[in-house]
Amino acid sequence: MRLTVEEYRQWEHKKVTLLGMSGVGKTHISSMLREHDWFHYSGDYRIGTCYLDEDILDLIKEQAMKVPFLRELLRNDWIYIRNNIRVNDLGPVLSFVGKLGNPELGGVPLDAFIQRQAQYREAEIAAMRDVPEFIRKAQTIYGYSHFVNDAGGSLCELEEPGVFDLLAENTLILYIKVTTKDEEQKLIDRARSDPKPLYYRPNFLREHLAVYLQEQGLQYAAEMIPDDFTRWVFPRLFHSRLPRYEAIAHDYGYTVTSEEAAQVRDEADFNALIEMAIARHA
Repeated sequence: MRLTVEEYRQWEHKKVTLLGMSGVGKTHISSMLREHDWFHYSGDYRIGTCYLDEDILDLIKEQAMKVPFLRELLRNDWIYIRNNIRVNDLGPVLSFVGKLGNPELGGVPLDAFIQRQAQYREAEIAAMRDVPEFIRKAQTIYGYSHFVNDAGGSLCELEEPGVFDLLAENTLILYIKVTTKDEEQKLIDRARSDPKPLYYRPNFLREHLAVYLQEQGLQYAAEMIPDDFTRWVFPRLFHSRLPRYEAIAHDYGYTVTSEEAAQVRDEADFNALIEMAIARHA
């Protein structure tokens, strides 16, 4: 979707997809826009409440059944378990993805990890394919004027070109790019201080797992400390994603910097940000 600045200003029902690494401000901006008549569509929230909901619950129940007291309660239907996923707290989704490593230290065995990664990929693709329908729902059911798609940081990893074609047909894609070493280091330091589960495309995982095992003198993924591998791999994942994001923005959308996005305080700032990106691209 390519627009002039004036076309964007006159666009009665604005529809925007925010693209970029986790931590660049996509969810912060989307949450702010919700207060200004924008429907906030969170890809990860859709994944957790729809496409992985049953898988997440099955995993929780599997763990609960190992506890004799809970096992009896579950088998007799005396309790039930449900997800409590929120847009700003996607804990159950992250718990399902898990961290690769020693199961005794909370890690996920390699075979199970690869399976969950594949399930997450399919769920993210499905969530993005739902965007046109939720644009319709946002207007006709909920009465919102505008729509913002808060896409997950792993969107560039999916290797599913049809997803970007679909998003570009229905939304303006805005890539929030980390451009300074300070901003880059800030994201890396944050990820290292609080390592979270991540999605890796299969080739990336195979290559970097082999390197890590060799560097650490380990034979199997089951010997790894989960947080240590996650901290080690994040900077490499970060830099591998940058050219992918830039290619998507070049082919389908517009680019702003994370510093520019950080200045957004309200809807007027957000619209001005997009107009600047359109003018700069032109």
